Amino acid sequence: MIQTIKFGTDGWRAIIAKEYTFENLARVVEATAIWLKTLSDNPSVILGYDCRFNGKLFAKHAATVFAHNGVKVFLSHNFSSTPMVSLAAFKRQTTAGIIITASHNPAEYSGYKIKGGYGGPAYPSMIDAVEAAIPDEPRIYPENFDALMDSKQVEYYDIEALYINHLKESFDLKAIRDSGLKIGYDAMYGAGQNVIRKVLPDAICIHASFNPSFKDTAPEPIEKNLGIFEDLIRQENIQVGLATDGDADRIGLYDENANFVDSHHILLLLIDYLAKYKGLTGKVVTTFSCTKKISRLCAHYNLPHQITKIGFKYICEIMLNENVIVGGEESGGLAVAGHIPERDGIFIGLTVMELMAKTGKKLTELVQDIYDIVGTFATGRNDLHLTEEKKQAVIAACKAGKFTEFGDYKVEATEDLDGYKYHFANDAWMMVRPSGTEPILRVYAEAADKAQVADILKQCVAGLMTNS
Repeated sequence: MIQTIKFGTDGWRAIIAKEYTFENLARVVEATAIWLKTLSDNPSVILGYDCRFNGKLFAKHAATVFAHNGVKVFLSHNFSSTPMVSLAAFKRQTTAGIIITASHNPAEYSGYKIKGGYGGPAYPSMIDAVEAAIPDEPRIYPENFDALMDSKQVEYYDIEALYINHLKESFDLKAIRDSGLKIGYDAMYGAGQNVIRKVLPDAICIHASFNPSFKDTAPEPIEKNLGIFEDLIRQENIQVGLATDGDADRIGLYDENANFVDSHHILLLLIDYLAKYKGLTGKVVTTFSCTKKISRLCAHYNLPHQITKIGFKYICEIMLNENVIVGGEESGGLAVAGHIPERDGIFIGLTVMELMAKTGKKLTELVQDIYDIVGTFATGRNDLHLTEEKKQAVIAACKAGKFTEFGDYKVEATEDLDGYKYHFANDAWMMVRPSGTEPILRVYAEAADKAQVADILKQCVAGLMTNS
């Protein structure tokens, strides 16, 4: 039976040994090779893989298929992060970058991300071209990886060393090390672990070993997944805690009081640092699910602000064509000027640490500086695991305009750029959107404080379930 392969918001992801098989991977690689040959007479790729089960074997199989389809392969010599692959594709000037990863998905998943030679996510039109070229059946290839290495059609390439050198050129690492900051890092068993050990040797690291099971916790750096790290921050009096996801392109932060600092707040910190302290000007680009406070801070610094659909690929395209100083998503994928147009949890973490080192301020003090400009706020998100039938029923009800109130919350305005956002009084809002990579319906909220966010989520979820 032919399995249809579709790319989601950020790549193709599927369950290992179910949809994610060597045969289906070969079909995707063949299609990618067909697309690459429309771009270049001598196409080449940087190919990496993260810490997931069978990552090295999947990568070797992909390299073999690429090579037999006339694509030169530069293969990572070890597990690597998505930003490493993107940076190497840009620096090495390959036609594209490919990484075998399912990012923050649970351990049973693997995946496949395509990166442009410009160092960022492939455009939607590029993904469409690859999807259209996926054959119904894979060809049979000889298992001759060693022979392909001997012929130089496949070569190992140290993309980790390239990435670390880039960090050394981009940051005042000495200032961070000499600042006295006590730094903690939760690798979540992901691909960022080796880099942090090398650039921040004094950091206290946890979950920084090879464990493809992720200890049964999805490697997504959100508060509910970081309880052990939170305890460590308290026990060790850590002043800034950094967490990155499975392929190290997403970030989570903790302050010195072991309070989680979400991506909404990190975006505001980045804008403040680059505009106020570094004097940069340019556009800020964020996705539909981000806080309203970004527009307020941009107005304060006289910076244009553009809102896109969910998916960093939309931000990347704007970054390539305009002067963008900060781009980011609610999900922890953030980017800044001076780097590639790519999400990078480690790069953003170092940016915040450099801000702390240069100003001598604690993370709580820097967040308070933001609050003094835009006001206090809190955000939250519920991930609802529903049947496909129920998920579609909720979306249909939203599309039909069924919801004019959710319990105590009266809808004052509605937006549908990507999902459905319902605005309430006093700048509060709720948004509902199906995940593009998982069987999940996401419900987001923003309000003045955590208690109101929790109440909005509770009443809105009840309304969505009852009236759809």
